[in-house]
Formats: sequence, structure tokens, C-alpha cells
Amino acid sequence: MSGKPIRPADVGELKAENFPAEVFDAFNELIAAEFVGNSATFRQDEVVKLMKSKGLSSRDIFDKGWLNVEAAYTAVGWVVEYDKPAYNEDYPATFTFKKKK
Repeated sequence: MSGKPIRPADVGELKAENFPAEVFDAFNELIAAEFVGNSATFRQDEVVKLMKSKGLSSRDIFDKGWLNVEAAYTAVGWVVEYDKPAYNEDYPATFTFKKKK
């Protein structure tokens, strides 16, 4: 990839290479546990807690953007939705992973 512009289709794969395995292990575990029908939905705080139990620090999780997995999962066939409250709303942020049709 060196010396050439990145293609949009390559972003997810390149991002994934820079994330620790524990990030994807945590997301994969929750996707498998919550998968019903053709989707899985879980709260952001659940995945952060699971990442921390696997040895990652909260500071690194947020500072290094390790919750920004959408491009990596989209590259392998998922539709990923991240929903967080607006400034005037109060509910937990969630991820939803759906099978691409």
C-alpha cells in the first residue's frame, strides 16, 4: 500500500491491523452472545468492560479510538450502526451489527 492512495475498500482492513486482538475478541464475543435473527445489539459500556477484562485500559480504548470498529467490520460483511445520545438525550450508546443482505 506504500506510495499509493488508499482505496475506500481498504480502510477497514488497514484499521484492523492497528487494533489489538483484544478489541476484536471483545466485539466478537458480544456479537455472538447477542446475535438473534440477523442482528446483535449491545451497549458501549458492555464492550468497554469486556475489553478492560482482557487487559486493555479505558484510557487507551478511548484515546486510541479502539471503539471505532465500523470500517473493519463493514469490510468483512457487516452493517454496523453506532447510536449515541445527543447532548440533550440520556440513554446508553449502543452498537448494532447486522448481516449484509
